[in-house]
Amino acid sequence: MYSGASNFAHGVDLAFYIILSICLFFLVGITTVMIYFVFKYNKKRHPKSVDVKDNHILEIVWTVIPTMLVMVMFYYGWIGYRPMRTVPDNAISIKATARMWSWMFEYPNGRSSNVLIVPVNKPIQLDLNSEDVIHGLFIPSFRIKEDVVPNRKNFMWFIPEREGSFDIFCSEYCGVQHSYMLSKVQVKSVDDFIKWYNSPGNEQQSLEPLGLQIIKKNGCTACHSLDGSKIVGPTFKGLYGKSEDVVTDGKTHKITVNEAYIKRSIYEPAADVVVDFNPVMPDYKGKVNDTDIQEIIKYLQTLK
Repeated sequence: MYSGASNFAHGVDLAFYIILSICLFFLVGITTVMIYFVFKYNKKRHPKSVDVKDNHILEIVWTVIPTMLVMVMFYYGWIGYRPMRTVPDNAISIKATARMWSWMFEYPNGRSSNVLIVPVNKPIQLDLNSEDVIHGLFIPSFRIKEDVVPNRKNFMWFIPEREGSFDIFCSEYCGVQHSYMLSKVQVKSVDDFIKWYNSPGNEQQSLEPLGLQIIKKNGCTACHSLDGSKIVGPTFKGLYGKSEDVVTDGKTHKITVNEAYIKRSIYEPAADVVVDFNPVMPDYKGKVNDTDIQEIIKYLQTLK
């Protein structure tokens, strides 16, 4: 955790420490009283028990004090939460898209990146979208988290107060590769951000190979794992150069996974279907071009 990484860190931390202090106080207090009563009122000293009832003062005390403590915790939680739903008018709006299992951030000028790049000390609004299941955009260092729900509008905003790189996690279990759904927030100086934002070209800023970016952008990892596990489709790990049994026009035969096979599988996925898998993959004509396919092949060649 990095204290002070965003404008919300102080409010969230304050609420946390107050609630934690109250819990620790009662943990120690109740435990101490309990141990004291065990020794003071044990059966040897008090062989005959006496009921204590109709103590109105005690009943009022144990009703009023917990109510006051709950209201104190609510107050500090509320003053920490309320600013999170009030976005400044001058906030930079960025579209954040979640899919199994990656993040994509699109900027007003058309640039995109699977790393969130923002200027320091400027308000940022993230418009949250999901292409498949429920995800959760969680930036621990900024003390912010919001659900990303399909077909439902949601947002989050923050002001980054320190330059540096901060982790992004998915906080909702979203499938077998949920733990791989990681990214970064890169907080740059205003000048560096403007330079990146206005730089020519449509290249993506990423911590990952371009081929993997293309795979994730098109949702391929929802059906094809990268670690050898079997899901809807064959795993990408060790796929390139592998000999596979496929069904073509109802007949089974062997093929070697090469450039021609990969290209045909992307454009005509039902032509050669790997045995033991169903022909459920859609074609990607018009979505992926030959250059993209070459980058995908380069990446697949690294997954030995």
